[in-house]
Amino acid sequence: MENKEKRFEQIVTETKSMIYTVCYMFSKDQQEVEDLFQQSLINMWNGFDGFQDKSSVKTWVYRVSLNTCISWDRKKKVKTEPLDMNMNLFTDQDEDTKQINMLYKRINQLGPFDRAIVLLWLENMSYQEIGDIVGISAKNVSVRLVRIREELKKMSNNK
Repeated sequence: MENKEKRFEQIVTETKSMIYTVCYMFSKDQQEVEDLFQQSLINMWNGFDGFQDKSSVKTWVYRVSLNTCISWDRKKKVKTEPLDMNMNLFTDQDEDTKQINMLYKRINQLGPFDRAIVLLWLENMSYQEIGDIVGISAKNVSVRLVRIREELKKMSNNK
C-alpha cells in the first residue's frame, strides 16, 4: 500500500503543472481551476489501480485530466465570468500580448473536445500522442486540426 502511495505521489509531482495547464484551459476562475485540479487528482487516484502501464504515464494523466475537465464542462449549465473590479481598462498592451489574448479567447469558444486537441498540440505533442490521449487516430487528429484552424480563421474574419 505504501509503495502505491509513493508511486502516485511521484506521478503527481512530475505532472502537476501539466494537470494545472489542462484545468486552466477549461476555466480562468482560480477557484474553479483548483477544484478541477483536485477532482483530476481524485479521479487519478480512483483509477490508479486500473492503470497498468499500457500507455505512458503522461498519456494517462492527460486523459484523466481532460476527461475530468470535459465532464465538468458538460455539467456546467450557465457560463459565468467573474467580475474583476481591479482591472484597468486603459492599460496599454503590446501587440503580441493582444494577439495571444485574442487567440486564447477564440480557442475558448471551441467545443471541449477541440479545445483539448488544441491544448495538446500547443504542448508540442505528436499527432500520435494526441490521438492516444483523446482516443482517436493520428490521421483524425490531423483532420480535426485542419478544421479547427479553419474555424479559428472564420472567427478572426467575423471580428
